[in-house]
Amino acid sequence: MTQSSTLRPTVKIVEMGARDGLQNEPTQLSVDARLALISGLAAAGLRHIEAGAFVSPCWVPQMAGTDELFRRLPHNDGVNYSALVPNLKGLEAALESGCREVAVFAAASEAFSRKNINCSIDESFQRFLPVLETARKAGIRVRGYVSCALGCPFSGAVAPQDVADVTSRLYEMGCYEISLGDTIGTGRPDETARLIEHCARRVPVEALAGHFHDTYGMAIANIHAALTEGVRTFDSSVAGLGGCPYSPGATGNVATEDVLYLLHGMGYDTGVNLDAMVTLGNHISEALGRVTCSRVGRALSARITAPSGH
Repeated sequence: MTQSSTLRPTVKIVEMGARDGLQNEPTQLSVDARLALISGLAAAGLRHIEAGAFVSPCWVPQMAGTDELFRRLPHNDGVNYSALVPNLKGLEAALESGCREVAVFAAASEAFSRKNINCSIDESFQRFLPVLETARKAGIRVRGYVSCALGCPFSGAVAPQDVADVTSRLYEMGCYEISLGDTIGTGRPDETARLIEHCARRVPVEALAGHFHDTYGMAIANIHAALTEGVRTFDSSVAGLGGCPYSPGATGNVATEDVLYLLHGMGYDTGVNLDAMVTLGNHISEALGRVTCSRVGRALSARITAPSGH
């Protein structure tokens, strides 16, 4: 089910399973196991993989050993491996490990910013300044994330204009791409369309990405709405790994398998093999002692294993 025709419109998939997914799973995988997952993702055709986070293992033990992981990743396989960094110390560790792209994260909600990173939105941007400047001098690209773009677990609804303000600040600081995150998965397609409209007035739509969690089953519908508004980059997580520690019941980022089924069916080219992703999603889910959250993954697996008729 790979889409390979260069005549088809393309959509970029940024695979989040190895970072956003695993860091919110209770089971901690070894560096070797994480490398095997990342290798499988690359073999399936993914060319943008967020592979880890340079954060304290005391706070996020699932990301322990990210420095070793990046030193062992291939540097010439055509895949862009990125990492999340919370501050300048994290960026310096990333540079020492050979990482060539990093991401910073802000929130559109003051309450979430204080709960998640213990500072206000304005204070978080002060932390970003030396990160962006150092990265620029080192020739490192920086991606930005905006959490709570469609709702906050502490303060409820978030105004699209507030999201647009944070998005614009990240873009003006030098982030080449800004991923708008429905962190708790409560957004609906109508809200997604309004969000993109507001942000696209301040930032080129080509610089926007969608990051939708699937808590209320709206992620695929939200992706379709974002596609209609011109967004052509989406974050997703193999097997729907992950969650949100600040939102009880929140599921992980939308399953990559489900996104591929939508996009391929609509005629978009992703360069990613859906069947390979289904197999990989089943394997990583088994390693984590869970079942895949991908509905497409479950359906295709059942089709493959179903007994033949007479």
